[in-house]
Amino acid sequence: MNVYAIIILTALLAEYLLSLISDLLNLRALSDRLPREFEDVYDAEDYQRSQQYTRDRTRFGILTSSIQLAVLLAFWHLGGFNLLDLWVRELGYGALVTGLLYIGSLVLASSLLSLPFQIYSTFVIEERYGFNKTTPWTFVTDLLKGLALGVVLGGILLGGILWFFQTLGAQAWIYCWLAASAWTLFIQLIAPTWIMPLFNKFERLEDGELRESIMNYAHHVDFPLQNVYVMDGSRRSSKANAFFMGFGKRKRVALFDTLVEKQSVQELVAVLAHEVGHYKRRHITQNLIISLLHMGLLFFFLSFFLSEPGLFEAFYMDQVSIYAGLLFFGLLYSPIELLLSIAMQALSRKFEYEADAYAAQTYDAQALVSALKKLARQNLSNLTPHAFYVFLNYSHPPMLKRIRALRTR
Repeated sequence: MNVYAIIILTALLAEYLLSLISDLLNLRALSDRLPREFEDVYDAEDYQRSQQYTRDRTRFGILTSSIQLAVLLAFWHLGGFNLLDLWVRELGYGALVTGLLYIGSLVLASSLLSLPFQIYSTFVIEERYGFNKTTPWTFVTDLLKGLALGVVLGGILLGGILWFFQTLGAQAWIYCWLAASAWTLFIQLIAPTWIMPLFNKFERLEDGELRESIMNYAHHVDFPLQNVYVMDGSRRSSKANAFFMGFGKRKRVALFDTLVEKQSVQELVAVLAHEVGHYKRRHITQNLIISLLHMGLLFFFLSFFLSEPGLFEAFYMDQVSIYAGLLFFGLLYSPIELLLSIAMQALSRKFEYEADAYAAQTYDAQALVSALKKLARQNLSNLTPHAFYVFLNYSHPPMLKRIRALRTR
């Protein structure tokens, strides 16, 4: 076992142990005592259901990650990466097609491995707590649509990256960065109007008090809003949410129909004010810039290790190839990715506080507090997460902390 194998194995085990420790701490942090702030939205029975939901999801997550890690380690140390490489090479295609087949086969195998866990999560755990509204037909068509998009969109990007590294030498990482950045911006541009409607229906919010209130608020804060959409989230889950995505004339604010059903007009406008806060505070632009810079950093480091013989020896490979190097570098890069992920989670939590503050300043802090409490109840959110679990996993601050921050506004 060479130094690359030791680094990758240590990183995989360390990341697994960190996740396991945070999960166990999070389970220990569960409290039978309902926080006073939520006494007006939870009764004792519902609060216990939320606690048990967290336990079930966490334990299932531990089982899933344990099996997936075991399969990866077994595949690695039994020479699976090399055997697959020998097989795709025997098909006799060129380097580009061979690379696409190699990576595509591993992605497909990984998807098939995760499929039973997805089925159990959706049709057993989510069903048990009344969340699941997905029919088997919807589940299957979602998988097929996702597969088709992955093949088309992912295949185009991956093919371009392989071609650049195979033909342009030392400067290839720059062209990969530029191409991947342009591709990311293109997907962001078309997603609201072309990709997302493949999975959900988006209907213009009908005229009435809610639409009038939202448009009045948008005009008040000088937010260029042409339409608000209601998404049929109830087609898959009873959980509620709202989101903002896209940019320019194609940006879209969408409210889940499950959110509209449970919240008052004031609460819904407060939720939208939070989403507008992300736009006004330029969080979307900042996240995009950081994402593009991160992409450049990844390609820069990749250029140093893509054909490193020791990296291929770590995976028992007979031959060096660009396509296998992409995968192996991803595993080698995982410690840096973990650190960057933690930093991005912290930044995301900061952005959420800022968006909350914007909604409180421009609309109504109490209405947002009420909306957040209802969301927590509707989604059976964990009200007492452990700080270490939040540090590793939360893109949003815990509900109690968000509410306490709003109380000071």
